[in-house]
Amino acid sequence: MCAEKIQRLIQASILGFVMAMAGSGMIQIAFLVQFAMMVMLLIAGATGFCPGLIILKKIFPSCKCDENNPKDN
Repeated sequence: MCAEKIQRLIQASILGFVMAMAGSGMIQIAFLVQFAMMVMLLIAGATGFCPGLIILKKIFPSCKCDENNPKDN
């Protein structure tokens, strides 16, 4: 697995936890977590700076080396 794919899996997990918190009545905490995730995604989209991805790239390889791999395409 590469860093970018792991980041997407983590984001999906966070969204799942937000849905679970909202469903169990913890609306305020779910709102705060969702808002923090939205801010981080906006910053990453506008500037290209993503602290989570930087940390993951230190542990896992980047997906850019897998672009020529026909198995993933």
